Amino acid sequence: MYKSVFLLLFSFLVTGGLMAQNQSSRSSTAQGNLYFYWGWNVSGYTDSDMQFTGPTHDFELQGVHAVDRPTRFNLKDYFHPLHLTQPQYNARLGYFFADQWDVSIGVDHMKYVVKDRQTVPIVGSIYNTGTEFDGVYQGEQIEITPPFLRLEHTDGLNYVNLELKRHFQLKSFSPIDLNALLGGGFGRYVPRTDVQLMNLPGNNEWHWAGYGTHIVTGINLTFFNRFFIQSEWRGGYVNLNEVRSTSSPLDKAQQKFLFSQLNLLFGYTIPLRKSAQGVEETLDENLN
Repeated sequence: MYKSVFLLLFSFLVTGGLMAQNQSSRSSTAQGNLYFYWGWNVSGYTDSDMQFTGPTHDFELQGVHAVDRPTRFNLKDYFHPLHLTQPQYNARLGYFFADQWDVSIGVDHMKYVVKDRQTVPIVGSIYNTGTEFDGVYQGEQIEITPPFLRLEHTDGLNYVNLELKRHFQLKSFSPIDLNALLGGGFGRYVPRTDVQLMNLPGNNEWHWAGYGTHIVTGINLTFFNRFFIQSEWRGGYVNLNEVRSTSSPLDKAQQKFLFSQLNLLFGYTIPLRKSAQGVEETLDENLN
């Protein structure tokens, strides 16, 4: 089955690319080009200190470890139109405002899962919850597991961001170009946090929870100046200062951490205007 899918995609690239080549010879990174891509990521996170505050608690968990949760590869979840947003995905729309320079807006859908049954230091106090966790803590070890705590940003750790990139052509094997890219960006985080904190009712609605910034570098393989496959590495800073920890607007969690992300992306470039060379050739043909 996978071999048939690969052959179908390859045939689509070649056929569409030949059509595109007949329509335009302009570079895929030329001014006036529009592009979009879709792909998937795997991510990693540094440990972070998590601060929980509210009328019944004010404590910090130190050095909390979390991992991502990539969906196991299968054709249904990765390629079915109704399941495209289930895996950890990346989507972006960009425009080349100058040759080799583009600005874009995108969404990085990551998943962040606090590792269950890990033991971390706790500092602060919990009071009037009617649970075994009431008390004052000065660095004692506590296990992160229900009913004390379960926390995931799995639907997801959504990073809505603006990005500026510079592109460099490394080699041209006409009709294939090998390009590199370097850039950075910033944006806001819109997670849907699945959290259970002691006996308090939870809240898993989407919400603006913080902000971040990132850098990006990658390699791009473009076919016929239209279709491309891109591999990226992203690294960034995350500041979640308004995480909803319960159903009460008075309760919240805060954390800061770094992330690393590897992406595999598939995209298409649309030229919105003819190249100067194409215009000159058209004028010459009309004059002759």
